[in-house]
Amino acid sequence: MLRRLLPEFRSNDDRRFFLLHSPTTLIVLLILLSIITVLMLYSVPVLRKEGLGVFIKNIWRPSDYDPEAEVYGLAAAIYGSVYTGLIAVIVAAPLALASAIVVEELIPRRAKGLVSTLMDLMAATPTIIYGIWGMAYLAPLMHRVLLLLHHHLSWLPFFSEPPTTGYTIGTAGILLGIMATPYAAAVIREAYSMIPTHLREAAYAIGATRFEVVRILVSLIKPSILAGLALAFARAIGETVAVSLVIGNSFNISPSITVPGYTVSSLIASQFANAGLYMYMESALFAGGLVLFIVGLVVNALTIWYMKRWEEAIKRV
Repeated sequence: MLRRLLPEFRSNDDRRFFLLHSPTTLIVLLILLSIITVLMLYSVPVLRKEGLGVFIKNIWRPSDYDPEAEVYGLAAAIYGSVYTGLIAVIVAAPLALASAIVVEELIPRRAKGLVSTLMDLMAATPTIIYGIWGMAYLAPLMHRVLLLLHHHLSWLPFFSEPPTTGYTIGTAGILLGIMATPYAAAVIREAYSMIPTHLREAAYAIGATRFEVVRILVSLIKPSILAGLALAFARAIGETVAVSLVIGNSFNISPSITVPGYTVSSLIASQFANAGLYMYMESALFAGGLVLFIVGLVVNALTIWYMKRWEEAIKRV
C-alpha cells in the first residue's frame, strides 16, 4: 500500500531528493493540524457551557464573582467580520481590476515597473500605518460622508441610523478594501499578463476596439479574478490592528454601515489581555478564532470548486 502512494524514482538522486524534501511538507501539515487542534481544544469549555449558542447569541457578559453567570456570544463579532469583509470585497473588486488593466494596457511600458512597485509597496506597508491613517483621516472624512448619506438616504437600511462618529462598520470595510486591493490586484495582474499575445492580436485583427479587447481578455481570467477577491476577503476578515482602530468596538447587529461594530479579530485583540481573569472568556475567544478558520476554509473551498468547474467547462468547449 505504501509503495503505491510513493512516486517511482528513476535514480537514487531522485529518491534522495524526495526523502530530503518530503519532511518539509509533513511539517507544514502538522503545523496546520496543530492549529486546528488547539482552537478546538481551547473552545471546548465555552461550548460545553453555552453550546452552539455561543455562535448565535449577541451577549458578552463577563462576571468577576460567579463564573456560571458569565455569558458569551459571538454573533455580533461574526456578523461584523463577514459584513466588513463583504464591504472590503465590494471596494477592492473595481480598484484591483481597474489597476490591473491600467498597468497592463494603458500606461507606458517604462512606467509599468514603477506603478507595480508602488502597488506592491502598499501590500508591504505595516497594518498599523493603515490604522492610524484611518483614525486621523478616513474616520473624520467618513463621518461627514455618512452624515450626508443618512440625511438623503435614511430610507435605505444601510444608512438608516445616524452616525455619531466616523468609527463605524462602513469605515472599517472601506479601510479593509483599500488594504486588500494590492493583494487582489497582484493576482489579477499576473493572470492578465500571462494571456497569450496572439489572442489580443486576433481581437484587434477582427476590428475590435481597445475596450472590447479588454472585455474579451478579462473574460478569460475570471477564475483568477475570483481567486484574487477570495484572497481579499480572507485578508479582510483576518485583519486585526487596523480594523480595531476604526470600527468602534461595539456589539451591534445592524444592516446600517453608520454604526460601530466588532469583528472577531478586533474582539480577540481588545479582550484577550483580560481574558485570563475570567473562567470562560478565553475559551470564547478561541471559539471565535475557530469560526474565522472555518469561514476561511469554506471560502477557499468554494473558490477552488468554482475554478475546477470553470476549467471543466473550458475543456468541453
